[in-house]
Amino acid sequence: RHLPISRLALFAQRLGKVFASAATWGKLIRERGWRRPRQRVYPAKAKVGVRAERPDEYWHVDASIIKLLDGTKVYIHAVIDNLSRKVLAWSVSERLEPATTRSILLDALKLANVSKGLPQVVMDSGVENINGEVDGLISSDLIKRILALVQVDFSNSVVEAFWRSAKYQWLFLNELRTVADVRRLVAFFVEQHNTVPHSSFKGQTPNELYSGVGDAVVVELAEARKKARLERIAKNRTAHCSRCPKAG
Repeated sequence: RHLPISRLALFAQRLGKVFASAATWGKLIRERGWRRPRQRVYPAKAKVGVRAERPDEYWHVDASIIKLLDGTKVYIHAVIDNLSRKVLAWSVSERLEPATTRSILLDALKLANVSKGLPQVVMDSGVENINGEVDGLISSDLIKRILALVQVDFSNSVVEAFWRSAKYQWLFLNELRTVADVRRLVAFFVEQHNTVPHSSFKGQTPNELYSGVGDAVVVELAEARKKARLERIAKNRTAHCSRCPKAG
C-alpha cells in the first residue's frame, strides 16, 4: 500500500506476476474499485483552544499578508480579546517590522483592565513576535507571552480566523491598489466586526461583551422573539382563503 501505481506495475513485472503498464493498472483500479487503505493516522489534537473567563485574560496577536494588484506585499496586524472577540488594536504597514507588534499591544493596553492580572498574549513564533521590542514589554511586566503550539497545544486560531474572514469576506472583494485602500477597508471591517452582533454571543456585539454592558440585550432579544412567535401563530390562525369558511 506504500507504493505508487507506477512503481507497483514495475514491481509486479520484476516478480514475474503481472506484465501490464501503469495506465492499465490505473484503469482497472478505477473500474473495479480496488482501493488500498491509505488513511493517515494523526496524533490527537486539542479540540478546544484557550478559553477566557473574563475580558483581557487572554489576547491573540497575529500578522497576515495581503498582496496589492501590482504584487506589492502589505502586512496587517491585529490584537483580539479571547472572550469577546473584540479587535483591540490593528495596523497596516508596508514592512514587517518588530516594532509593529509592540505598538499595537501598547494600543490594546490603553483599553485593558489589568486589575485582575496581566493579559496573557497568545502568539506564534514569527520574527514579528520574538524580538527585543516585544521582549521589552514582557520585561516591563505589561503582558505575558504564550507561544502557540510551543508552550500550549493550541493554535492561534482566534485571530487567524478573523484575518481569514476579513480577507475572503471583504478585502478580496475589492480592488487593492494601494496601502491606503487596504487601511481604509480594514478599518471598515474592524468597525463592523466590533459593532455588529456576534453569532456566538446571543445578540451581543464584541464591544458590548468586552465592556460588560450587553446582558440586557440577550434578555430583550429573547422576549422579542417570544412575542414575535406568538403574534405569528395568532396571525396564521386567523388567516383563511376564499374556499375556507372564516373562523368564528
